[in-house]
Amino acid sequence: MSGDSLPLYGGGEASSAYTVRLEVFEGPLDLLLHLIRKNEVDIYDIPLSIITREYLEYIRLMKELNLEIAGEFIVMASTLIQIKSKMLLPPTPDEESAEEDEKDPRAELVRRLLEYQTYKDAGVTLAEQEMLGRETFARSFPSPELADMQPEEEPMEVELFELIEAFRAVLDRVSEESFHEVGAESITIAERINEILSLLEGKESLLFDDLFPGELTRDMVIATFLAVLELCKLKMVRIVQANRHGIIWISPAVLDGEDGLSAEELANDEP
Repeated sequence: MSGDSLPLYGGGEASSAYTVRLEVFEGPLDLLLHLIRKNEVDIYDIPLSIITREYLEYIRLMKELNLEIAGEFIVMASTLIQIKSKMLLPPTPDEESAEEDEKDPRAELVRRLLEYQTYKDAGVTLAEQEMLGRETFARSFPSPELADMQPEEEPMEVELFELIEAFRAVLDRVSEESFHEVGAESITIAERINEILSLLEGKESLLFDDLFPGELTRDMVIATFLAVLELCKLKMVRIVQANRHGIIWISPAVLDGEDGLSAEELANDEP
């Protein structure tokens, strides 16, 4: 990273009035794949009861984090509930005589998930080929977990839903007194962005938990979450971990020898 100071962010609104459109980052199939990996279940034999319950819990959590839920997420929630209901009903005589893959209410969902996973894997492969020979992020990480990785092993980008889980853990730490705090000073997305950039200044990276010094409040956690998403969208930070469900690190995503966006440029990017 260059010696120049990181720019201050000039845009943003109060967390209570600011939302992020989730489909810019991930969609309902991404969430389902995340839940399947998290629960370590067979994609061909999805336990609909568990997955549906956790999917609906994510919808509630995403609303709490001020994420604007696209219609596709609600449609998928309805689809999961419908499939779950079908699986609870006894099969009709026609269904009993049908082929196994045809009568399983999950078959179409499994097909869509496999097709989408293939599409995602192809996209990752193309992106990796494009990055060959380019040292875009030539910086080291202080984490022993990352430092011990082999040269060919790159830190993996944290998925959105992995990040949401990390923030859910922080929300769980918010005390009842802080959660229902009346008259507490509100914090804006812009303020949290500037604070995060200040924390990163002069550092190669910082721990996710370093974003939350001192006493926590619900507004502070939500503003931090939206600030991190905004910085990711603007390609100003990288969020990585050595392995799935591992420690999360945040580092500046400014190319070595290049300056970051100015506050004026960032403000112009605001809708």
